[in-house]
Amino acid sequence: MKGMSEAETEGLRVSVKSRYLKEQSAPAKNRFVFAYTVTITNEGQAAATLRTRHWVITDAIQRVEEVRGEGVVGEQPHLEPEQSFEYTSGCVLQTPWGTMHGSYQMERPDGERFDAQIETFLLAAPFVSPAGAPS
Repeated sequence: MKGMSEAETEGLRVSVKSRYLKEQSAPAKNRFVFAYTVTITNEGQAAATLRTRHWVITDAIQRVEEVRGEGVVGEQPHLEPEQSFEYTSGCVLQTPWGTMHGSYQMERPDGERFDAQIETFLLAAPFVSPAGAPS
């Protein structure tokens, strides 16, 4: 497993890339900070608006946190065909690696809703041995 993922649902492609933020982390205090950049691209024929998000965050000792909320970074982006929206957010773990996955609830102009999948991606500090994190 890598610090990136990509999934496509009903013409909506969600790509994610993560990175470790050494300057904000404090390993001696079990604080590991990660940033992830999401690019959502409408490759379909119909517009879609992101209404809600649902993240499942699992750390190295299988503690699971679920995060739900309206939009992303204070926005509910509307994507016409061929448009993209990119944002960066962050996550703090108590372990040097973990995983994230989830979905965005999208709405079409006709009111139809669907969940755009966010494929699992790895959050890992660079000093984590390959044996310590999923591959």
